[in-house]
Amino acid sequence: MKPLPGDPRARPALVFAIASMTAAGCTTDAGAPVDFASIEAPTANVVPRQLETHGHIRVDNYYWLNDREDPEVISYLEAENAYTETMMAHTADLRGELFDEIKGRDKQTDLSVPVFRNGYFYYSRTEDGKDYSIRARKEGSLDAPEEILIDENVRADGKSFYRLAASSVSSGNDLLAFAEDEVGRNLFTLRFKNLETGEIFDEEIPGISGNVVWAEDNRTVFYSKRDPQTLRSYQVYRHELGTDPSADVLVFQEDDEEFSSFVRKTRSRDYVVIGSSHTLTNEYRYLDSRNPTGDFTVFLPREEGHEHSMDHFGDHFYISTNTGGASNFKLMRTPVTATGMESWEEVIGHRGDVLLQGFTPFEDHLVVNERSAGLMNIRVIPWDGSGEHYIEFDDPAYLAYTTGNPEMGTTTLRFGYTSPAVPRTIYDYDMNTRERTLLKQDEVLGEFDSGAYVVERVMAPARDGVEVPVSIVYRDGVEKDGSNPTLLYAYGSYGSSMDATFSSSRLSLLDRGFVYAIAHIRGGQEMGRQWYEDGKMFNKINTFTDFIDVAEFLIEQGYTTPERLFAKGGSAGGLLMGAVTNMRPDLFRGVIANVPFVDVVTTMLDESIPLTTFEFDEWGNPDDLESYNYMLSYSPYDQVEAKDYPNLLVTTGLHDSQVQYWEPAKWVAKLRSLKTDDNRLLLKTHMDAGHGGGSGRDRRYEETAFEFAFMLDLLESGAEQGQ
Repeated sequence: MKPLPGDPRARPALVFAIASMTAAGCTTDAGAPVDFASIEAPTANVVPRQLETHGHIRVDNYYWLNDREDPEVISYLEAENAYTETMMAHTADLRGELFDEIKGRDKQTDLSVPVFRNGYFYYSRTEDGKDYSIRARKEGSLDAPEEILIDENVRADGKSFYRLAASSVSSGNDLLAFAEDEVGRNLFTLRFKNLETGEIFDEEIPGISGNVVWAEDNRTVFYSKRDPQTLRSYQVYRHELGTDPSADVLVFQEDDEEFSSFVRKTRSRDYVVIGSSHTLTNEYRYLDSRNPTGDFTVFLPREEGHEHSMDHFGDHFYISTNTGGASNFKLMRTPVTATGMESWEEVIGHRGDVLLQGFTPFEDHLVVNERSAGLMNIRVIPWDGSGEHYIEFDDPAYLAYTTGNPEMGTTTLRFGYTSPAVPRTIYDYDMNTRERTLLKQDEVLGEFDSGAYVVERVMAPARDGVEVPVSIVYRDGVEKDGSNPTLLYAYGSYGSSMDATFSSSRLSLLDRGFVYAIAHIRGGQEMGRQWYEDGKMFNKINTFTDFIDVAEFLIEQGYTTPERLFAKGGSAGGLLMGAVTNMRPDLFRGVIANVPFVDVVTTMLDESIPLTTFEFDEWGNPDDLESYNYMLSYSPYDQVEAKDYPNLLVTTGLHDSQVQYWEPAKWVAKLRSLKTDDNRLLLKTHMDAGHGGGSGRDRRYEETAFEFAFMLDLLESGAEQGQ
């Protein structure tokens, strides 16, 4: 029988060929010239599929790629991988050089700063020649014998992917619950270990979110479970160690598909908390952690648009909340016996120019994380009202954060600090004397000097008059004469702020004359809650135009030129990359899009895809005509046109749970069929990984070296052509 049009049986065999590299052009590391035009790119089959919404018809020629079980799909992805490797084969020596540099700066045998919790010092360490961490502890003193909790290298042995999501020790200190993912799909298996005997129990609980909490009876755990199709975390179960997991008790189920659920314990360890979260709404339930079989109590019924978080200290619950018009949040408290809003009292009021991002209660102090003018600040408030102060930092762009503070009965605060020129540094800070003690700074091996790099923070004017912060780092001596290769990075979604931090691998670019810049564009929360609101839903295009305006500003200020400017973003930042390459393809020499969310409309119309229902308040629901039209106006896949595009490197993971692999695969296929230039278009699919790429240190070094080589090779080829 003859196949009908659109029937998958009508697809001809995949067309792809990897030709030999000959003739003139770029040269290989061995000196042989490479003729990129002679290397035939894979051609994805065109199988038109009509997608109708609101009476509007879109034709998707590559919808068939949406099936990871289809051998033809796998063949196409493998063909793209082979093409990418062939196109990059001449950079093998350069990639090897970069890999050695990047790995050579990292201390392979290292130890984290130990954290004291419930009588033990906990830490992780790495060993030379091993890809994964070893998690360990010592009882009472750092001089005590080491007890290994989990050696990830042993657990990962023989596996192409491994990730340890959670490792939680019971209050009795003798039991360990840990969750492992061996695929990269963010579906974890919960296992248990007797820390006194070393025995790993037979009972296993698959399909969890990686989220697990011990009750205070030293026998019961609560864990959240995912829907295997949508990957929405929607159920919380109770498990008693030593019992059949099939008999576990479902204690909560979130039936609203726009919410996900999780479980945690308060800082005081007195309560187990179940949270339900949507983009703009939260709800919590709590239970005495010493009574795990009891009933959970709703802290405050959910109300659309009410975002809040809660914790416990003493006789009160403390709540960070946006209620009452507090868009930048305020801190309230209420007695544990009366959680209704009528009992709330203000601790820290709302401020229009300061974003309250977190709080940590101690017995004598309250520590608050605040963001002002785009930078993080740590505020110390004694409960007795005396000596309130901020910890001082000097760099123009940096990140400061609290970390490793599980014990409440101390006057010592541990915090971390980093800037684009300063490696991650951990301090202990006496909140009474204000003295700080350096515990550790990540060591950068080789000839590294923080003073050899210049950090700047500038404001770039956006087209609507808003000023966009930009964090910049480059090696001292770089002139702003337009000759510098520049990598511009941004994210710009979900209110996630991209802070200016250190990267030892980035030195391989900086030491080759690169300028590195982070555009703190709208859609993040760097400049307060309104900064996020102005870059989401019907304001989403501000995110893209901000990035373009920052790029033009860097060019105008002499940092670079379009011929030497590169852009990079991942996930929702990959959406950014797709949008700006459609809007201003002339502005960039090359673009790196990691796991890019580019097929916005189709994905947001499919509620079976992970994250879709949870994110209607971020992007809009295309079932609404106005939302559909607005999303369609910027959706990178839908807006691909027959025109010139910059050089593109696109990466994805076959098992990605957050951005399905077929989005970037379809995008590349459509670009390849329509673009009118001879620039490089490379798709690299990690066949054994998910959203975060491959696991293991060496794998990450290799991926970074590959991206750096992509840019450096383009610069070299441009120099040969006089660009």
